[in-house]
Amino acid sequence: MEIFRLDLASLFVIEASVSELIVRGVILYLGILLLFRVLPRRTGGELEFMDLVFVLLIAEAATHAFGEYSSITEAFIVIATLMGMNNLVNRLSYHSKFIARLVESKAIQIVKDGKMLRRNMRREFLTQDELYEQLRKEGVEDIQEVKKAFIESDGTISVITKDKK
Repeated sequence: MEIFRLDLASLFVIEASVSELIVRGVILYLGILLLFRVLPRRTGGELEFMDLVFVLLIAEAATHAFGEYSSITEAFIVIATLMGMNNLVNRLSYHSKFIARLVESKAIQIVKDGKMLRRNMRREFLTQDELYEQLRKEGVEDIQEVKKAFIESDGTISVITKDKK
């Protein structure tokens, strides 16, 4: 019985075409980026258990879409492609306002002059209790003290208080 028999050369043999691996990586990167762009942001930037499960399921589905390769080299090609796409999208969004608008979310105002903008809150699935929790974390006791509050692109809430004279 051979337990430790290992063919190291077969671990690095490329069975699928390199161009196919790159195209799969590019398509999946852009597809997942688009899917995450249309999803609402998580309040406070935290990853809830449900969100973690969702991300894991997407990762699992993407793994199968990359192909059934067994070579480490093929895996590195796909990983390098994803890293390259991430770098490319970051560079393009830095240099192009059009690309930046496609991939980056704008801040959404949720409080204006002490009043909740419920339509915007509904759009982001932000409850009143979650808003009050975030305001307390910012040291705000009463919503009337808030001049403006926004849900930022990363899900955090930024608060601008009224001047106290």
